[in-house]
Amino acid sequence: MSSRPPKRRKLTPPPQSEDGVGNGASDVKIQKQFFKNASTWNLEKAYESRPKKGKKDKKKAAKEGRLPVKTAAGTWAPQDDVASIASDAEWLESEGDGEGQEEEEAPKPVVEEPKIPEREQVRRAQEELAKIATQLNEDPEEHSGAFKALAKIAESRSLAVKKLCLVTQMAVYKDVIPGYRIRPATEEPAGEKLSKDVKRLRTYEQALVSGYHGYIKSLAHHATSPAARGDRPGQSIANIALTCACTLLNAVPHFNFRGDLLRILVRKLSTRKIDADFAKCRQAIETLYQEDEEGRPSMEATSLLTKMMKAKEYRVDESVLNLFLHLRLLSEFHGKASQDKVNRPDAAQPNGKKGQQKKEFRTKKERKLMKEQKAAEKVMAAADATVSHEERDQMQSETLKMVFATYFRVLKQRSPHLMGAVLEGLAKYAHLINQDFFGDLLEALKDLINYSEKDEEEDKGEEEDDDDKINVVRDTSREALLCTVTAFALLAGQDAHNARADLHLDLSFFITNLYRSLLALSVNPDVELGAKSLHASDPDDVNGGKKFKVNVQTTTVLLLRCLHGILLPPWNIRQVPPLRLAAFAKQLMTSSLHMPEKSTQAVLTLLQDVIHTHGRKINALWNTEERKGDGTFNPLSETVEGSNPFTTTVWEGEILRKHYCPKVREGLKQMEKDLASI
Repeated sequence: MSSRPPKRRKLTPPPQSEDGVGNGASDVKIQKQFFKNASTWNLEKAYESRPKKGKKDKKKAAKEGRLPVKTAAGTWAPQDDVASIASDAEWLESEGDGEGQEEEEAPKPVVEEPKIPEREQVRRAQEELAKIATQLNEDPEEHSGAFKALAKIAESRSLAVKKLCLVTQMAVYKDVIPGYRIRPATEEPAGEKLSKDVKRLRTYEQALVSGYHGYIKSLAHHATSPAARGDRPGQSIANIALTCACTLLNAVPHFNFRGDLLRILVRKLSTRKIDADFAKCRQAIETLYQEDEEGRPSMEATSLLTKMMKAKEYRVDESVLNLFLHLRLLSEFHGKASQDKVNRPDAAQPNGKKGQQKKEFRTKKERKLMKEQKAAEKVMAAADATVSHEERDQMQSETLKMVFATYFRVLKQRSPHLMGAVLEGLAKYAHLINQDFFGDLLEALKDLINYSEKDEEEDKGEEEDDDDKINVVRDTSREALLCTVTAFALLAGQDAHNARADLHLDLSFFITNLYRSLLALSVNPDVELGAKSLHASDPDDVNGGKKFKVNVQTTTVLLLRCLHGILLPPWNIRQVPPLRLAAFAKQLMTSSLHMPEKSTQAVLTLLQDVIHTHGRKINALWNTEERKGDGTFNPLSETVEGSNPFTTTVWEGEILRKHYCPKVREGLKQMEKDLASI
């Protein structure tokens, strides 16, 4: 086999001269120039930069068969472009890693939200709140998620928007809250099959309860928040929160979370700063007491108030304790309560057993009809959420127990700034106190009369810290009258006169104290004014007079109540001693000369009743020739018996005949007419 001859390269023919003959000198020159330029060549770089024909063709062929890919920006691009973008991103990351650690940890720039003027925020909030409120007003069950929307608007940073949202939520909840209490979802029976409408109603009710609960929590939070810089006087968010809580308590006291609303108000009443918010909370609880027909809201409010006062060691304003005077005790309640127990009239039988009613004969058909009727009444009562008399009596008795426990603790502690309020309450509820407390209570009342002035002087001399200092303005004469009224009310209301021999009650101390204080009371300029703690207005004030008044008994009224108990007792009206009748009649005629005209009329009317009942016993005072005693009359005697009234005559009538008031003159003529008819 013959071998193929090797391939030879063609050489460039040497340049020829014009005549076709080669020039040797030019060849040498060209060769030198070639070697001179070859020293500056970079063959490696030229080789690297030379394109590779085979790989390029393969990439081009693969590129034509690929599908486009969707990029992160949402556009479509070939795969090689996506790969190049990714490689560029990797290169940028690698370049960033090489620059240093500080650039990597640099925080990302935060995009600030555009600042909207507060007026514009309020305008937008008003539009949104109006839209939500309209939806709830038209069809609340369809827009149950609107309650969360209201709460979300209330989370605004603008204080004006928060205030606006609090008031709007109060108005919305006041309108949409039903007339019944909604039970929590945990109390509903599990696995119960419900219709579509019932499920829709249940969903709305749970949304309402959840939103209302969150709203009350926000009220409790804002009620204790300090005033902000942007608040106007009297328009703080705490003021608005307390106003909303008071409005809801009086508007929907039957609904859920009543206790949370009461805690907001009681927390404000525990402070010593008496301002408009304090009076507003006190007014709301007064209204709750007066309009409560069930008894449970009053019991819850009383429980919270008593616990608060006990925790504060009774360092509260006396108007808080006077709230108990507004308790609504219905006529069906006949129990006798104390701080420990309650006695009911049906349990007081001679043999210690309840009375048995005589059974009536009924046929089988009548018994069946009666049974069905009772079952129907029970269902209707449950549907109407009515409260039976037994349940109401039980709640009222528990309320009285808490009230009396507070009164007795204050008496034991002898807090000077609360003694007037406690005596007001005891004088009003004395007919409901258990007989077991008569002896101890009378002894406490005697001690109060004996040491009231002494305690007042000691309290004025004591120096207290600024934090614990309480302004004490005591009226000892009024407190003594209240003690006397309470003592006689114990007998009048409890029918204790039937067991006076067993109780061994002696009220002579109160009678003697009242006799000694008659002349001092007659010259008291405030004898026709009520207690300041009961916020009673001056009768001479034209613009005065408040809507809510309770137990507004002036000093004259208390004096007349005491005199009725002493001179005209209901249990032994015929057994009043003539000496006591004559001494009080003479002292009252003298006091009537110094009293205002209305008090004088009241005293003459009382004397007219005494003369009508005991005229023959004291007729000698108006006749000079019928004296029955020896010696002289002592109007400043410390005892009734030591005054010796039958040795004097009633000469004050001659002055009263010329009294400036026509009604006083007519009252005197009528009294003398009754005397002449005896």
